[in-house]
Amino acid sequence: MSDGIRARFRVDRKEFALDVDLSLPGRGITALFGHSGSGKTTCLRALAGLERAPQGYCAIGDEVWQDETRGLFVPTHRRALGVVFQEASLFPHLSVRRNMEFGQKRTSTATNRFSLPEVAELLGIAALLDRSPGELSGGERQRVAIARALLAAPQILLMDEPLAALDLKRKLEILPYLERLHRELALPIIYVSHSPDEVARLADHLVLLDQGRAVACGPLNDVLARIDLPATFADDAGVVIEAQVAEHEADDLTRLEFPGGHIFVSRRHEAPGTLLRCRIHARDVSLALIPPQQTSILNCVAATVVDLAPTDTPGHVLVRLDVAGDPLLARITRRSAEKLAIRPGLALRAQIKAVALLG
Repeated sequence: MSDGIRARFRVDRKEFALDVDLSLPGRGITALFGHSGSGKTTCLRALAGLERAPQGYCAIGDEVWQDETRGLFVPTHRRALGVVFQEASLFPHLSVRRNMEFGQKRTSTATNRFSLPEVAELLGIAALLDRSPGELSGGERQRVAIARALLAAPQILLMDEPLAALDLKRKLEILPYLERLHRELALPIIYVSHSPDEVARLADHLVLLDQGRAVACGPLNDVLARIDLPATFADDAGVVIEAQVAEHEADDLTRLEFPGGHIFVSRRHEAPGTLLRCRIHARDVSLALIPPQQTSILNCVAATVVDLAPTDTPGHVLVRLDVAGDPLLARITRRSAEKLAIRPGLALRAQIKAVALLG
């Protein structure tokens, strides 16, 4: 039995066309990322069956939901999926518990993978079950909406910019719960976002959409490290690495280790051995031909140049590096690249000025 997702859609409109052919993993979080108007939501709606692509094919594992060559189209209400939109859209006259129970009405007891108490505990809303939606914060309402979607026994969860309507405080409140879903459920999640930070923090797999086409698709870091797509992330170009907490130093720093060496961050509370996801922006990486001395930058790793390419900023280049198998990007001036004779195969040192811990 296949557990992957196949989606092939073509939608033609007067001022927009979606034309994608995707093979996605059957577990983890796949992010659909792109600027407004790139086709993210249209693609998600086609997956959900809310929009019928005239030339479409959609299969979740071995279950085919659309195959226009055979005239097959399973309507949304018959698809085993959960959908979470920007607005929670809870029923205001029902309690949190009753809103969640509404999700269960679409399923039989035999097919339901989750119980209401389990989902409430997973999303941290067990204490809210008797409240009405009007008594909840935006983040709490969105967690209830996710719970309702999970109780519909979905084979796939579709999330259309679920944090877009929330302020920063509420986003930070709900992100840990999305990470928990990621860790604890084998359910595939398709996550639409135009926020590079959300994508870097949550996604395993990334689809970059531009003008209705998938210009890149693959594991998160493989796509993030591509230097032929700098305009997609612009000033946010960078990679994500997983590092392990090694030791808490006496001077309020924590040392993290990864295959390419170690990096220091502000003191963390996690126990040694814990894996953390770190984001390193290309703009925070500088290059040196010899090990730097008398510098305030603590994080310095050995690297080899893989390739370089121009950026949208005149006078700058993006350099892709290999650090013991992990990719790293550096954004430097063309003058610096010429002065250092940056070229593929060159061994050098990468100085990392800042490391952003994700979560």
